[in-house]
Amino acid sequence: MKALVLAGGSGTRLRPITHTSAKQLVPVANKPVLFYGLEAIAAAGIRELGLVVGDTQAEIESAVGDGSAFGLQVTYLRQEAPLGLAHGVLIAREYLGDDDFVMYLGDNFVVGGINDLVDRFTRERPAAQIMLTRVGDPGQFGVAELDAEGRVVGLEEKPASPKSDLALVGVYLFSPAIHAAVAELKPSWRGELEITDAIQWLIEAGLRVESSVISGYWKDTGNVTDMLEVNRLVLESVEPGVRGRVDEASELIGRVVVEPEAVVERSRVVGPAIIGRGARIQDSYVGPFTSVGASCVVTGSEIEYSILLPRASIDGVGRIEASLIGHDVEVTRAPNTPRAHRLVLGDHSKVQITT
Repeated sequence: MKALVLAGGSGTRLRPITHTSAKQLVPVANKPVLFYGLEAIAAAGIRELGLVVGDTQAEIESAVGDGSAFGLQVTYLRQEAPLGLAHGVLIAREYLGDDDFVMYLGDNFVVGGINDLVDRFTRERPAAQIMLTRVGDPGQFGVAELDAEGRVVGLEEKPASPKSDLALVGVYLFSPAIHAAVAELKPSWRGELEITDAIQWLIEAGLRVESSVISGYWKDTGNVTDMLEVNRLVLESVEPGVRGRVDEASELIGRVVVEPEAVVERSRVVGPAIIGRGARIQDSYVGPFTSVGASCVVTGSEIEYSILLPRASIDGVGRIEASLIGHDVEVTRAPNTPRAHRLVLGDHSKVQITT
């Protein structure tokens, strides 16, 4: 079995962060979200991986390399435009050959890995196997309709009137039969080749499509709210450890990670939280569910339930919460600071906050 990871999307819902960064490389607990998927694929025993990339290919290739760090053999497949999930399968046709494969969306986060899913597919050998989860807003996803026995009888992408609340999770398993389906597709009303239409083709051709409704955690990390929620979830399971320097005037409470070369001085850090390599926390409060990236500086400020990307600095700000702050951002004090701030800042931004 091979894997096909789709990482060619432009990440419009995470702008301005994704004006300058690949959405799949936005970190969760100081590790790119894409890496969690690659690790799950390797843990399932899969070694050959095709990575579909677009305009951010150079950045993703620099981060992932040849895949050896993950125990994978990575082949990069260029997608000239984000024309749908099924288009990713189409351009990977030669690479995939006649092998079964798992398709994993590079910005999705699934707790618990995919081992059980892969084992079931290998054992039962349907034409396709999909993962479903119940959501409150099914019109934002691909939606599945099941019959009384739980078999998949219909699929629709972002329907105006959903027939169920079962959304497709961004992990799919396919036999080579999917290639015949993809070859027959026409662009949808969105101008894309929809993977839901390809799976529907399999159903109408009389081929078996299996599903499992997962009760575990899944998120599409395509927006700031979901990024912060996934960051919270991952931090819940971190193992505390101090490999940097924490002075006697500082206090660490709960599960706190201080990475090598990081410095915490005259500050209070309440976990779960992670202070990245080379970061400096001075005269500040870092609250729960906060990831401070490498080489960040937080001085005379409070921050909680937030993600700081590498080299961001916060100086003299009363309080920041529920924020995603990009690379090299500078946040400084200005007159008339309110009690709390909510920020989504693009890379290299400079912001003055009034008091």
